[in-house]
Amino acid sequence: MRRFVDEHCRVGTPRPSDVPEVLDGVHGSTVAADGQARPDELGGRARDWIRSLVVADATITQLPLDLTLTPLTDDGLGQSRPIMDWLTTFHLASVVLDPYTNESSWLLRTATNVLEHFRDSDARINLVVTAGADDTRRFLGPLTSRFLVFCDPDRSVPKAMKLSELPAFVFTRVDGAVVATAEGWNPPEWAAVAEAIAEYCSWTTVGIPAADDPGSFRGSPALG
Repeated sequence: MRRFVDEHCRVGTPRPSDVPEVLDGVHGSTVAADGQARPDELGGRARDWIRSLVVADATITQLPLDLTLTPLTDDGLGQSRPIMDWLTTFHLASVVLDPYTNESSWLLRTATNVLEHFRDSDARINLVVTAGADDTRRFLGPLTSRFLVFCDPDRSVPKAMKLSELPAFVFTRVDGAVVATAEGWNPPEWAAVAEAIAEYCSWTTVGIPAADDPGSFRGSPALG
């Protein structure tokens, strides 16, 4: 897999004290836990959801060509590049996070485990964090050395993707089309996005939810 020079490939070893830190809260919690879907319910529901997402290209969001992504590097921020530069060879499998909310911190482990499943596929796995370099590094800790991370303090990415809640799981095709999205934490919807990635990349899908995943909850406002 061809990678940019500022795309990290190292795998750090998390320590017991390495936990995601919710930064000074700027949003109120919108959690309404309604239990966790049973694994045996997900197959058909996920397939129905993915069909509803990709049934017609007219319903797919096309990312604007002037959207840029700025990667986090060891010493700050890397070079911002237009979205199509990141899509030259691979699709993008992105988890978009708001480090100032409980909702994103609660799902950080789940989100990264899901992305890891697709690491060697034709999708470039990444985290998009709606913060600057320092707050992003504080929130992700050792995950900054495991994933390609984009900093998006002005929230241009969730705006372009037409997201309303974070965390979000988003699959973007090489042509810049947002094919599938899941917002907040709804296991069947996340499973549908995973199936879309598997379908486009000829890859195996991943079981969602895992045994230790949290129950479903609504996300926080994507645009702050």
